[in-house]
Amino acid sequence: MSHSLPWLNPARVAALEAALAARILIIDGAMGTMIQTHRLEEADYRGERFVDGFDATHAHDGACGHDLKGNNDLLLLTRPEVIAGVHAAYLEAGADFVETNTFNATSVSQADYHLEHLVYELNREGARVARACCDAAEAKTPDQPRFVIGVLGPTSRTASISPDVNDPGFRNTSFDELRETYREAIEGLIDGGADTIMVETIFDTLNAKAALFAIEEVFDARGARLPIMISGTITDRSGRTLSGQTAEAFYASMAHSRPLSIGLNCALGATDMREHVETLARVADAFVSAHPNAGLPNAFGEYDETPEEMAETLREFATSGLLNLVGGCCGTTPAHIRAIAEAVRGLPPRRLPHLLKDAA
Repeated sequence: MSHSLPWLNPARVAALEAALAARILIIDGAMGTMIQTHRLEEADYRGERFVDGFDATHAHDGACGHDLKGNNDLLLLTRPEVIAGVHAAYLEAGADFVETNTFNATSVSQADYHLEHLVYELNREGARVARACCDAAEAKTPDQPRFVIGVLGPTSRTASISPDVNDPGFRNTSFDELRETYREAIEGLIDGGADTIMVETIFDTLNAKAALFAIEEVFDARGARLPIMISGTITDRSGRTLSGQTAEAFYASMAHSRPLSIGLNCALGATDMREHVETLARVADAFVSAHPNAGLPNAFGEYDETPEEMAETLREFATSGLLNLVGGCCGTTPAHIRAIAEAVRGLPPRRLPHLLKDAA
């Protein structure tokens, strides 16, 4: 492994490992929830670059005739100050990690907006903006290093399940298609300055395996590797992912990638997520993360769990020895992250099973 490459900073990897050994680290909260508070319109998403309905800088007219409102990843290019403001708010609230605003920055997902040509740029800028915010926060508190998680979302397609109930054998994507779109995204995240790569909100294990395969291809080509983080989604109270795995089976399917951490996010609130996090804490020879929603959505699709309620539940996770990393997903805000950070401050992180065996 070469440590001379400009994108790989061994000191940051060492700082991350030291921080994980010392305390429970804090992941940021929801990006979409915060973007919604700005009440952005079509003009905000288009900015100057797409104002005339096409991408003037790339000679592509993919955006012509199509609404761009709702493409939150695109704000990295048209309203980057909005995204930077969200990162800064979470860092000020106590987050050790910020996740890049790249959840849908793959060609599969950007195809909905006819902006597939932006994938590398979106991921690079997502990591660059997050990196700048982390560096600024770390300059103010040098004893608390801040880290950028390069996010790979699940895409809007599933390689394991047919979207057509009348044709169980049909697939609207493939392993190789996903692998190619993930590779492009990974290259951008690395070039923008990500400290880790997280495959997150995994509802289909085959999609995740395509992402992990792509990650290893990029690492092999570059001659070095960043830490990998994995976060699955238990889709409902059945206790399984959409592709049918329990938390224990999910870990068994992912362990080959030697992840720095494995955990769960989204879909459930903290209370309903607990038993599945406990399972991972029992079986995983990696750090365990949890960033649940602020409860379950109400009739209006909103999340009602207060910062205090969520923090109290997650404090119990920590006192039970289940956590190494904790944060929030849908419906959470800087207030939630501040409350969670305060609730787990001073509590010891979960010990990894192999460390416990070595101590015995």
